[in-house]
Amino acid sequence: MIEMGLPGGFEFTGIACGIKPSGKLDLAVVSSQTPCVAAGVYTQNIVRAASIEWNQQRTPTEGFRALVINSGNANACTGQRGIDDNQTIAAIAAKHLGADENQVLVLSTGVIGQHLPMQETTNGIAQAISEQGGSQDHFERATMAILTTDKGPKTIESVVSTKFGDINIAGMAKGAGMIGPKMATMLAIIISDAKISSDSAQQILNRAVEQSFNRISVEGHTSTNDALVMICNGNSEIEVESEESLQEFEKAVTENCIQLAKQIPADGEGASHLITIDIHGATNDQQADSVARTVAASALVKTAITGSDPNWGRIVSAAGYAGAEMDVSMTSLKLNGFLVFDNGQPVHFDEKQVSQALNDQFETLIELTIGGGPGSAQHWTSDLTQEYVRFNSEYTT
Repeated sequence: MIEMGLPGGFEFTGIACGIKPSGKLDLAVVSSQTPCVAAGVYTQNIVRAASIEWNQQRTPTEGFRALVINSGNANACTGQRGIDDNQTIAAIAAKHLGADENQVLVLSTGVIGQHLPMQETTNGIAQAISEQGGSQDHFERATMAILTTDKGPKTIESVVSTKFGDINIAGMAKGAGMIGPKMATMLAIIISDAKISSDSAQQILNRAVEQSFNRISVEGHTSTNDALVMICNGNSEIEVESEESLQEFEKAVTENCIQLAKQIPADGEGASHLITIDIHGATNDQQADSVARTVAASALVKTAITGSDPNWGRIVSAAGYAGAEMDVSMTSLKLNGFLVFDNGQPVHFDEKQVSQALNDQFETLIELTIGGGPGSAQHWTSDLTQEYVRFNSEYTT
């Protein structure tokens, strides 16, 4: 991937329509000038927002026209009224775009159990569509309008150079809390000018999410509204249909998803560290993934990193209850490159030096080998701070 660029043929905007009492941007629209491919991956929570049910019934598709995203209100657990409101959003957007409501997808994020202010929302959709454009500024306004507790926008832009030509990929995401192991409390949108079938796009997205958004966490709380949507409009005229081109495109989509996903725990509510957990030596990748998830979910591991405490026993013991095969005599652990446990034995190390290294660096690397097998996995999480507890104890009050 080389220099950044926005795919052509898309339009964006972000406005403040009154969903958020703060007056901040709270409504975004991403649209394609022509009907195109869209694929989606959604929350595995049984309790789902109205937008999730709507989108799942309409993706993958080759007739996508627009995505409407509101922030500040999840429209989840809102009964039939919430379902009707979601359909109204799609219908209003379709009317202003000259499209059918089934060509419009909807994403919502915010507080659960509150009805959307529909007068403000529908007025906002009309305004947003009238103000759309394809510039960097329009894109940036959309990235801001989808945020809730995030400190700032999360974006990627890249150009994939293939022997068939250049394909542009861009993306935006939001998420900072309620980040669970099966996706996260997050919305993410990937757009590309690749020319690809809806089935291929869906398959690529399914695999990409397993390597990215399904490997992040903050506190392990899976949301009602999680969604990743990929939209491909074919504007580049580069066809992604041969095995070689599909592999190249999938690699690029996966890399971009990983980069977006990592920005979520890095911006975790109250986070002072982004933690990368790198597992090796497992019997297979699935068992390595289980260990990585278990270590990432441990409150004791998280708080140790918060306090720059090289208390490695918490990490090794967490791995031990992950349910994976583990040869303790072949287990070794490094913290930010410092060997602290080697082949089942404690290693003498300078605790002050390791503690200082943990304190000085925002990114913490945990490298854990649990045997001699070929399995490996990575997971990204944040630490757990007093600020996180304060923020979430006062979230709606």
